Formats: sequence, C-alpha cells, structure tokens
Amino acid sequence: MDFQPQMADITKPVASVVGCRYADCWCGGELVANEQVALNLKDMKSKQKIRFIAGGVTAPKGFRAAGIEAGIKYANRRDFALLVSDTPAAAAAVFTTNQVAAAPVQLDRAHIRSGRAQAVAVNSGCANACTGATGLRNAHTMAQAVADALGIKKKLVLVCSTGVIGMNLPIDRIVAGAQLAAQSLSRRGGQDAARAIMTTDTVDKQAALRVKIDGKAVTVGGMCKGSGMIEPKMATMLGFLTTDAAVNPRALQAALREVADASFNRVVVDGDCSTNDTLILLANGAAGNRELFSAHPQWAAFVGALRAVAIELAQKMALDGEGATKLVTVQVKGARSARDAQRVARAIAKSALVKTSWFGIDPNWGRVICAAGYSGAAVDDRKARIWYGDVCAYDRGRVADAATRRKLKAVMKARAFDVTVDLGLGRGEDTIFTCDFSLDYVKINADYTT
Repeated sequence: MDFQPQMADITKPVASVVGCRYADCWCGGELVANEQVALNLKDMKSKQKIRFIAGGVTAPKGFRAAGIEAGIKYANRRDFALLVSDTPAAAAAVFTTNQVAAAPVQLDRAHIRSGRAQAVAVNSGCANACTGATGLRNAHTMAQAVADALGIKKKLVLVCSTGVIGMNLPIDRIVAGAQLAAQSLSRRGGQDAARAIMTTDTVDKQAALRVKIDGKAVTVGGMCKGSGMIEPKMATMLGFLTTDAAVNPRALQAALREVADASFNRVVVDGDCSTNDTLILLANGAAGNRELFSAHPQWAAFVGALRAVAIELAQKMALDGEGATKLVTVQVKGARSARDAQRVARAIAKSALVKTSWFGIDPNWGRVICAAGYSGAAVDDRKARIWYGDVCAYDRGRVADAATRRKLKAVMKARAFDVTVDLGLGRGEDTIFTCDFSLDYVKINADYTT
C-alpha cells in the first residue's frame, strides 16, 4: 500500500510527554533519555532510585541483538530480529488469551515450561497464525535454525512472529535470516532489533533503566512493537524485557504477570486482541547480585524497575497507535470496585465515538458518560464527574458552559492529556492508556494485506 502514516514523536521517553504520571509514580515530567532521573515508586521499601538510561534490550550486561533484512515480505526492510543472552537465562512469559493462538505461541508455551531460555527470534511481515500443521512445523524449523546458528539447544530458543494472519512463513528465508542474524549479533544491536520487529509501527519502542540491588548495578531493558489490533488481556502485542539481575525463575514468572497487568494489560488502541500476543522476560544474572525471590528485601525495588520500563513501553505503544495523534490516559476512580473501574475505563478507551471526538478536538464528554453507562459497571450520572486534564467538563448534573468548553478544547490540543472520571460510588480505581482514532486509522487498515 502507498499510504504512509505520520511519524509519532516518541523518540524520547513518553514520561517527558505525559509527566510520568503512572499509577504509582510521579516525577514531574522530567524524564528524558540519558538524564539521571529518579523515580520514587511507592512499593520500593528500600527507597532505591531508578534511573532511565539510553538503550533497550542490550542495555543489561550479557545480551546481544541483531536486526537484519531477510526479505520476508518487503525488500530493503529489517524484518528478522535476534536477541541472545551470553548464558542460559531464567525466563518467563505471558501469552495471548485469544483462543486462536498462532504457531509460535504454541511452541513458546511448551519451551517456557523449563523456566530457561537463551535466545528469542522474531520475524515481522507474517504472523504464522491459522496455518495449521505447516505453521507449527515452520515455527519449530525457525527455532532449530536459530539453535544451529548459535550452537545451543533448541529448547532454549523462543520464537515470535507478527504480521498478516493466514500466510505461511517463507521458511527458506527465515532459516537464512537466522544465520545472518547470528553473525550480526552485537552489544549495540538493540535498536536494529527493535526496528526489525515493527509492522505498522512508525517508530521503534525501547526503554532501559538502572537500579542498585545488593550493592550491584542492575539494569532492565526492553523493546516492543504494537500499533494496531491492540487490547491485550494478558501481555502485549510483542514485548521483550531483559535484565542482568539473578532471579529465581518461579519468582520471575510471578513478577512478569504482575508487571504485565499494570502496564501492557492497560493499553487499548482498537479493542482487538491479537493471535500472537507475547511478552518475554529474560534474566541472566550477569550483574552478580544474590538471586532475587519474593521474600528478598529488595524484591519490590526490582519489580518496580520492571514495572517502570513496561509502563514506558506500554505508553509508547498507545502513542504510536495506528494513525494516532494523541496519547490519552483514561483514569477512573470512585467506582464500587476495581473491576467496575476497569470496565468503565476500557469502555471509554474502546469507544469509537469517544476516540474520534479526541481526534477532532471536540470536548463531547457526553460520549464519555455514555460509554461508562453501558460498560456493565454501576454508574449514576447524578454522582459522576468528568475532567479533561484539570478542567471539569461535567459535575453531577452540572454541564460545562461556553467558557469551560473553550478550556476543554485547549486541553485536547495537547499531544497527550488525561480524561478522569470520578463515579462517586466507592474506592475502585483503574487506568488505561489509549489514543484517538484519526482518518489515518481507516486508511492503514483498509488495505492492510496488500
């Protein structure tokens, strides 16, 4: 297709755009790559400071990566990524809840049971989903090709695919790509890898930070891709986290589930849950700390670091949603329960009417309260209040006047803003990261397979 979406401005941490107002983090909007910025997370009892740094999956010690052109769908485009730990690492993963699971997801579910992995191979351009026995054979062939190229056991290889559903992998190109990627591995290869996993993404998405654990500098890095078909109910589209911390594999899995729920599970672009959603975390112990587990005194500091990287990546995905021009953080509070708060937040974030109003800078808060009302949660419009940024649009039956509507429009002109709904019924809260729907979303998806 000839259409090219507008580039999203996410070359620096999203925190610098949205004020880093995570569910449990406030840093006043001063997060910028390469600056030594501290995040005070409430659950970090050790009071450790987290510092965002430049880089992605190869920022932690002992990881190399590559992104090469394998010719999977397009010529002259990076489309095969390889991420490798110098040594076998503790591994954890979460996968799509879609009952239609792609072949690579099926393979990875089997391989991850050991709690160990050393390499992750990713191709873009073809999802290898709904491809039957051939697709599963191709996923195994892809894993074996990587194992052979690296001289490691196949069971230590995880594979991921992203692209169009219902097409077989060009397996000869995949096998050749595995060899070339293995030869191209580098400590500086993280950015190439991040670019190779992109589909309709307009920019690569990376983040990294550093924290002290047991007196050792522990680094967490990550990359992800995702622009459309996004409402993960377990993890993300494709996401990869790395750390040089030594971590107990069972504890690592528990940490990843917790982190995914606070980050990637809070992203909605268009309400579609992919067949290929995968989030993988590798921890190789190269930092030299004592093995971390849930009762370790600095466990909260480690999980906080993982969460901060994951939220940064999740927000970058929302900001780079297909055709998106705005990152919108939907915050719901005062619900009868946390479950009700999430229902309302998701309904608002998925509403095409709400999302198009954001694109048009139309402060149509009526669509917001409408979405809340059909969400399935308890809602009483006589007790509810709605804000765009810090401007109140609706207050328990009192509506915005002309002057207030002008202020609301001013808020909506920003690249990123919050929509807050207080239901006034209880203490339940939830936050969802989402984006607007522009004309470009339709253009991108109208001829995606061509």
